Amino acid sequence: MTILITGANGFLGQYLSLQLLEKGYTVLATAKGACRLPLQNRTGFYYETLDFTDPFATHDLFEKYKPQVVVHAGAMTRVDDCEQEQWPAYLVNVEGTVNLLMNAEEQKSFFIFVSTDFIFDGEKGNYAEQEIPNPVNFYGKTKLEAEEAVQEYEYDWAIVRTSLVYGKPVAGRGNILTVVKEKLEKGEEYKVVSDQLRTPTYIEDLAKAIVLIIEKKARGVYHIAGPETMTPYQMACELAAHLQLNSSLLKKVMAPDFSQPARRPLKTNFIIDKAKRELGYQPVSFAEGLSKTFPE
Repeated sequence: MTILITGANGFLGQYLSLQLLEKGYTVLATAKGACRLPLQNRTGFYYETLDFTDPFATHDLFEKYKPQVVVHAGAMTRVDDCEQEQWPAYLVNVEGTVNLLMNAEEQKSFFIFVSTDFIFDGEKGNYAEQEIPNPVNFYGKTKLEAEEAVQEYEYDWAIVRTSLVYGKPVAGRGNILTVVKEKLEKGEEYKVVSDQLRTPTYIEDLAKAIVLIIEKKARGVYHIAGPETMTPYQMACELAAHLQLNSSLLKKVMAPDFSQPARRPLKTNFIIDKAKRELGYQPVSFAEGLSKTFPE
């Protein structure tokens, strides 16, 4: 079975490609630039440069490989960039998704879309899959509009919403924990928000959940996250304790103290009971995820 992954050079794409190869699947990894994955010599791994907003290039790729499964992990994800560059964000996150769906439809591919907790306004918190979305920033609006397009897809589809993903980067940009570690090791003060509730998600767990969805051909919407609700400040403090770094350099701030172009929802912690029940999803604790990210 051939599985096409968009955004394969990204954080999730790297881990998902590896897990799928280990399961014996054929992986067609795609991204806009050159391949950054250390998998080129693996049996069953193919890489193609793809701008999925380009209808002609996308059509040719689908015709050539005829993927049975599409995991659409590619997106413009920097929240402030999306707020300030709304047309590019719409083009990538919405138009790009629609373009992929049209081509997947020709192959009757199982379409899996990676979405976000930022489709919610964060007023309530403790979100289950059936809650009504109400995004407060442009990034969230584009992801919600893409979700709506996926839900109109004629064949099998799944939507994977996740929250504050962390872990060891294979290549490319870091995440909240790697940034905090770098700042503390340099002895620099770092402001961390303390009034936003998230369910931090270990990257290998997110990849495993998508593999489970593929294997079970599980359809519908799934919230995939870690088992604990935490603030970014709590995460940073636990990291400092784990690595024996100076936590006094971490400065607790409230969201209104940050000057950011895009508003962030306050409470987007997830209920993950459906994924546990239907997929057998079992995420690691944050403490275990920390140990895996930064082994002793």
